[in-house]
Amino acid sequence: MVVDDHPLLREGIAAVLEGQPDMLLVGEAVHGREALVRFEALRPDVTLMDLQMPEMNGIEAIRAIRARWPGARIAILTTYRGDVRALHAIKAGAMGYLLKSTLRKELVEAIRVLAAGKRHFPPEIATELAAHLDSDCLTEREIQVLQCIALGMANKEIASQFNISEDTIKGHVRGIMDKLGANNRTHAVAIGIQRGFVGI
Repeated sequence: MVVDDHPLLREGIAAVLEGQPDMLLVGEAVHGREALVRFEALRPDVTLMDLQMPEMNGIEAIRAIRARWPGARIAILTTYRGDVRALHAIKAGAMGYLLKSTLRKELVEAIRVLAAGKRHFPPEIATELAAHLDSDCLTEREIQVLQCIALGMANKEIASQFNISEDTIKGHVRGIMDKLGANNRTHAVAIGIQRGFVGI
């Protein structure tokens, strides 16, 4: 089953699978909520799930499906390489992580690996995950502050929004920059977007 809100991507995957004698596209869904309903009806061997979708995102959908069907084999299908998203997807129960730029041959091989009950993570994703597993993760508040910085808010505005002192916000900003190895606020936002802490 393919879950993605872009019809062209779903059609492209359908075309790739059509030529495979051992594969059959049993269903499609355009968002996480629909994916739950379709999964219950179809029980696909492998599900390819987009991350960014309306109504219910891919990570929430994976969590919901795996809660009811722990053996579900689901791979994230995304354009994003951010390691934080990959970690969230793995924690939610994803067994694979495929970039939408994946070549046809790699996609087919990944589906076979997942169908056999094994995990599939491309080398570049595995490398990024390994590089960040031992680094300090941002706290929930630091992520909120970083998102405010990305919106162009000053420390005073951020302090007002969270009803805390400006000094506390400055402390959070220092913590964010230390953990991300950033030179300044703009650099911190750029790293935050690259690693998936901040959505764009």
